[in-house]
Amino acid sequence: MGKLVSTLFVTLDGVYQAPGGPQEDTRGGFSHGGWSFPYADEDFGRFIGEVFARPGAFLLGRRTYDIFATYWPKVTDPTDPVASRLNSLPKYVPSSTLTDPGWAGTTVLSGDLAEEVTAVKERTDGEVQVHGSGALLRSLLALDLVDTLHLLTFPVVLGSGFRLFTEGTVPTAFEHAGGSVTGAGGSIQSYDLKGRPEYGEFGLPEDA
Repeated sequence: MGKLVSTLFVTLDGVYQAPGGPQEDTRGGFSHGGWSFPYADEDFGRFIGEVFARPGAFLLGRRTYDIFATYWPKVTDPTDPVASRLNSLPKYVPSSTLTDPGWAGTTVLSGDLAEEVTAVKERTDGEVQVHGSGALLRSLLALDLVDTLHLLTFPVVLGSGFRLFTEGTVPTAFEHAGGSVTGAGGSIQSYDLKGRPEYGEFGLPEDA
């Protein structure tokens, strides 16, 4: 059975919208697209290469799928570690509107999300990887379907854009599984899903 692993880029103020380019996602008049580019150093590239060495399949939100599908099929270099995996491995897209995907190897999941994704995990060897797809990630977390979250936080604040964890997100606890800081200042941290948060109270010393 495969593990469901999410990799996502965020700013210090939690924005995940359009990290890769100015025209990637301009919803809401977002004008800061491409904000992760200045931090794409060797450390960042090495980590991404390691991530793309492990997938058995990909699970993508509809918007991320559309963005990827307009770019990666055009990258035909068989030695490209990202394109070679994305173009050759199974891709799954939960959607009620996508009916005729043009990217080879794509399966549309139109039924119950929990049942469909669980079935994908069960028939996949290796990681079922979610890239971007913030809204899908929140849904998967609410269903306790995520095993590991790689969160790459970059030292920039944008003040606008879609945030990863919005009001109403299901409370979730994680266990830190490792991390590093790149030369350009990006924080790469990995977390395993732990369950629901635990709570306590800082009381006064007994002799106060």
